[in-house]
Amino acid sequence: MVPITHFLVLSALLFAIGVAGVMLSRNLIVMFMSIELMLNAGNLAIVAFSRQLNMMDGHVFVFVIMVVAAAEAAVGLAIIIMIFRNRGSINADRFDLLKR
Repeated sequence: MVPITHFLVLSALLFAIGVAGVMLSRNLIVMFMSIELMLNAGNLAIVAFSRQLNMMDGHVFVFVIMVVAAAEAAVGLAIIIMIFRNRGSINADRFDLLKR
């Protein structure tokens, strides 16, 4: 049996990699993947705690989160594709639509 600390350390490491990817990257695809990585790190922590407490509620909650994440991924990727078609780049530094 694997202790819960191993799952939580892995979850924290994945979340930290996701934060670093969002902060350091200027590519929208990499930023989007990093946000998904952070979401999955949270899911891993929820499942680890659910398993530790012998409750299935956390597993069901993670499935709901995954369904919402799949819909978010589809919409987010469609937005990124439209930005690329209109701007010709997916570099986050080049977006100045909201600036005066």
